[in-house]
Amino acid sequence: MDLVAAGLDELHERIAGRFARSEPRARVREYVSGLVTGLERKNGWTLAEWAGEVSPDGMQRLLRRADWDVEGVRDDVRAYVVEQLGDPGGVLIADDTGFLKKGTRSAGVQRQYSGTAGRTENCQVGVLLAYASRFGHALIDRELYVPQSWTGDPERCRAAGIPEEAEFMTKPRQAQAMTARAVAAGVPFAWFTADETYGQAKWLKAWLEDQDIWYVMAIRCSDTLPTPEGEQRADDLIAAVPSRSWQKISAGAGAHGPREYHWARIPVRAGQKRGRGHWLLARRSLSDPAEIAYYACYGPRRSSTADLAWIAGSRWHIEVGHRWCRSSCVVFSRLCSLFLVRFVLRVCPAGAGVEAGRACPAFA
Repeated sequence: MDLVAAGLDELHERIAGRFARSEPRARVREYVSGLVTGLERKNGWTLAEWAGEVSPDGMQRLLRRADWDVEGVRDDVRAYVVEQLGDPGGVLIADDTGFLKKGTRSAGVQRQYSGTAGRTENCQVGVLLAYASRFGHALIDRELYVPQSWTGDPERCRAAGIPEEAEFMTKPRQAQAMTARAVAAGVPFAWFTADETYGQAKWLKAWLEDQDIWYVMAIRCSDTLPTPEGEQRADDLIAAVPSRSWQKISAGAGAHGPREYHWARIPVRAGQKRGRGHWLLARRSLSDPAEIAYYACYGPRRSSTADLAWIAGSRWHIEVGHRWCRSSCVVFSRLCSLFLVRFVLRVCPAGAGVEAGRACPAFA
């Protein structure tokens, strides 16, 4: 716990200047301290009790109305992550997760698909950006997804504290904005990965290529890719792959051992940029050959199938972030900046419980 306390003190000192008044500046230290404890439930009451307060009013005021620079805290945490985990071969990972709600007043809440529940539920949805390298992983950015039903209702937005200038943005647009912020901040990384929600956005892949950001992005089996014979479906292309082309590769260690699959790839869109290549990558279950996932890939021409498989498997890091985030987030639009502080303490070498990167050809 001494190591946790030291890391917490260092982070608090870093972000303290983002709080205009001494009361929230001191309370945020207690709040984040409560988040990194083993409290079974983390809400305004339990965190207030942990801090020795008689009611949750102060904690709720910190999240809802206190004057502090939310984006500044995010930037400070991102800079801390880079100091601890930064590596030129790092990976940015975008994904969204749902926060189940019972009411209708929380910013952005509506009945929408929640990957957390695996079905349509009343929830908020957050789009998160994680950073992973051979040294570890951490969340570095977040956006609240605000549906069109909200952005088209200025009065409802005003009541929930959503700025009047807020415009509707799709999840891929939010991922692009967070990636652009990471680039502008000098975050060292080589690869970007995301699931089908983002892989289906062809404009996003084109933007990444314009920035020469290498990617491995999941796509649907029905998505098409350009070939010398014209646009062809992903599943049709992989169906023609010879059996000898499939390789058994581990995408990293999982909760029950190595995450091994059969992998195969084929080149597409040859000759687009010197020294770069485009591939269709497929991941096939060892136990059920009919279970196949597909990925559109762009990167150095020398990239191996194992490299691409490791990048595809690196999405596991943000799944860890989702679990911790859902256990802590109450008011998403503000709390996630504080949550990033708590997450960093859990995974960075200067904090506790380091989630160290394992040997990976993509991180070499």
